[in-house]
Amino acid sequence: MSIKKLAGQTAVYGLSSIIGRMLYFFLTPLYTRVFDKSDYGVMTDLFAFIGILFIFYTYRMETAYFRYASDHESLRGKTFDTAILSVGVPAMLWSVLIFLGADSIAEWFRYPEYAYIIQICAGILFLDALAELPLSRLRLEGNAMRFATIKLISIAVNIALNLFFLLLCPYWLGDDAAARGWGWLYNPEIGIGYIFIANLFASLLTVVLLSPMWLKLKFDFDRILMLRMFRYALPLIIVGFSFVINEMFDRKIMIWLLSGTEEENKSVLGSYGAAYKLTMILALFTQAFRYGAEPFFFQKKNAENAKELYADVTKYYFIFGLTGCLFTLLFLDLFKYILDESYWMALGVIPLLLLANLLNGLYYNVSIWYRLTDKTMTGAWIGLTGAAITIALNIWWLPIFGYWGAAIATLICYGAMLIICYLLGQKHYKVPYDLKVIGMYFLSGSIIYGISVYLHQWLQLNLVLTLLINAVLFSGFILFVLRQESALMGLVKKIRGRV
Repeated sequence: MSIKKLAGQTAVYGLSSIIGRMLYFFLTPLYTRVFDKSDYGVMTDLFAFIGILFIFYTYRMETAYFRYASDHESLRGKTFDTAILSVGVPAMLWSVLIFLGADSIAEWFRYPEYAYIIQICAGILFLDALAELPLSRLRLEGNAMRFATIKLISIAVNIALNLFFLLLCPYWLGDDAAARGWGWLYNPEIGIGYIFIANLFASLLTVVLLSPMWLKLKFDFDRILMLRMFRYALPLIIVGFSFVINEMFDRKIMIWLLSGTEEENKSVLGSYGAAYKLTMILALFTQAFRYGAEPFFFQKKNAENAKELYADVTKYYFIFGLTGCLFTLLFLDLFKYILDESYWMALGVIPLLLLANLLNGLYYNVSIWYRLTDKTMTGAWIGLTGAAITIALNIWWLPIFGYWGAAIATLICYGAMLIICYLLGQKHYKVPYDLKVIGMYFLSGSIIYGISVYLHQWLQLNLVLTLLINAVLFSGFILFVLRQESALMGLVKKIRGRV
């Protein structure tokens, strides 16, 4: 797979992710208007719970699958069978335990009335774990279109069910659904529970759409291979868990550590979670990039020019990632209207969160060295360092600075992890990253954003003029990048020639 093919697959993954997430994103105005900030905070908290536990459901076996299936193409079937059976059985046991202990878990979360949602989460986690390895196999085989189609169908069903339960049913049935004989279909008391019910059905559909891959399963389980894969993946569980902590720990403990009442803290969490939603453009690109890049990195590890390829991929990731950051920041005055105005209080932290996400994407690129050299335990220690920074700074700063402390802690965490990983990587697997070019683009982007902020504060322009000026600034940055990168300019000319 060449960089051009990687770009093409990233575009397919990205298009499906962007379409899907944009559709999800249009649910945000619905959520922020149907539910109050307290309920939105509970929803944010429970989805963080799903994200944290999912690491233990798959224990990063998908990365181990890429590692060993890339070595011997003839053994891909056995590697897949071994990996999927290693994930499926423990996932079922985990979900049974969570389902049975839902009341205690809900009490611990201080949401005793939402124990049934914990049980739904157990089902979501099990189904998503069953789908993870088949989806990973599609990525390894370069079947981006099928991957994207399955994802989009699942997302469409999820959104349709959200609209059905949160808009159509209240309009059609109102609060007297039970009296009218429709209590089996809709109960307004369930509220945010319908978001999780929709997610459960969408996860089930994903498994059904992937069922042909399950039907071809030969149960060719190799215990020795499983142990090798598990030893490789075990440190990556720590890496994955630390990543989830870095992403979600602040939102998980915000209710407990902020200085207000519990209801006030839930409200702040809701605003902070909504602000996170507005960083979705960069998050989408990073996710799409990882879908294509992970198998690419392993497939190219024995190529003669592998290190140069990795350096080029990192540079182009940074260019596109920085462009996404600028696009979000320059047009934030427009994007913010997606949220209800009561959620705008946390918009100020978005530049910090975008920069943190950009550093996180760079970290993923730089961290490939310990995955390729089987030094995953080093990755675990880097992850633990990042998690320790996140936990310590959030506990220290949340009571003092509120959600600003959480945002700054996220930025410091990813910055520290990137620096540590880069320095270690240059000793064990030296990749010639073009730091001067990356620094030049970062400085240029910072100047563009600084000019925008200065003009906005100095001229006090209305929304239309602000957006026009920012559009000119953004276009100038794009032209500057294209003049510097002949490969990108060639790609633009090629696309224009086909139009």
